[in-house]
Amino acid sequence: METRFFSAFLFCSLFLVNLGFVSGPTGIPEGISKSINEGNCKELAGFFNNNIELLILDNEDVYSKSQAELIMKDFFNKYPPKEFVILHEGGREASRYAIGSFVSEKGVFRVYFLLQRLDETFVIHQMRIEPDDED
Repeated sequence: METRFFSAFLFCSLFLVNLGFVSGPTGIPEGISKSINEGNCKELAGFFNNNIELLILDNEDVYSKSQAELIMKDFFNKYPPKEFVILHEGGREASRYAIGSFVSEKGVFRVYFLLQRLDETFVIHQMRIEPDDED
């Protein structure tokens, strides 16, 4: 009986993590990776803070959530995603970070994002997309 309960609990937990309802081991919402991997700027913007520091290639500024969504839409249009994987993640109670690799037919980019706790959830406070010099 205990084994069945534990198996059901584990299955439900993994299912919720994969859908993005529950955070991964260090608190990075799975929906962030999914939205970047799919080039879904609208879903990604749902994780943005009301104001976000955004550095994409050589353009850096602080933008509203809606401005940042348009900038990401432009980036995804210019560089349609083939693959995005998180290479490293970590953090503490109030903040988390992740470093990932974004692959497009037009290049490979290093993606950094910093999340901060806002009430009971984490939001992206800062995001950087830079050419990956390791190519």
